[in-house]
Amino acid sequence: MTTTTRHSRREMIGIVLSAKTQKTITVEVERTFKHPKYGKFLRRRKRYMAHDEQSSARAGDTVEITSTRPMSKRKRWRLLRVVTRSEIVSGRVADDTAEIMADLTGKTTEASR
Repeated sequence: MTTTTRHSRREMIGIVLSAKTQKTITVEVERTFKHPKYGKFLRRRKRYMAHDEQSSARAGDTVEITSTRPMSKRKRWRLLRVVTRSEIVSGRVADDTAEIMADLTGKTTEASR
């Protein structure tokens, strides 16, 4: 019997935007490219749904994802590894932003009380 070799799978690095659903993360991948006519460098972002079996990724983490068989309607990627962990907890960021806005405007909000 001969063994067949697997094709190389596409891999990308992005930032986790959401990890709220079970075993699923939303990853945003940014790419830059040069405009073919004008030569300006453009940035494009795209969001991918990825399968995270152990639920190890959190919002803000930089992760590497790889292509896989379709897992559901929108999931065609799976988490390969967590490259770097996020220092900021996502719930605390909103509270800090609300406090800063309250200081700037002079108005008190429920988050700053």
